[in-house]
Amino acid sequence: MRRLLLLLLVALAAACIGPPAEDATGAEIFGQLCASCHASDLSGNIGPALGPGSNAVDLSDGVITATIGRGRGSRMPAFSRTLSDAQIERLVGFIRESQSG
Repeated sequence: MRRLLLLLLVALAAACIGPPAEDATGAEIFGQLCASCHASDLSGNIGPALGPGSNAVDLSDGVITATIGRGRGSRMPAFSRTLSDAQIERLVGFIRESQSG
């Protein structure tokens, strides 16, 4: 219950901030929308780790793209209405760059 409340507060905060600028970099998008759950260093927190050595390294770009766009379960919100395809592509690129160290 506490995690659900925290997730709702994070989603509300993201909604209040508004969507990232259309030309925002992947790092900027991650910092604005993802870091609160996945940690700024991608080590994980509420959400799973995405950085080097994480299970996300083995996921295809398509799976990561779909997860960002559609969400996952009740904990990962969908960002298809918040982010353009180009922004999601830059975000995936940032995650991949971060994974390679």
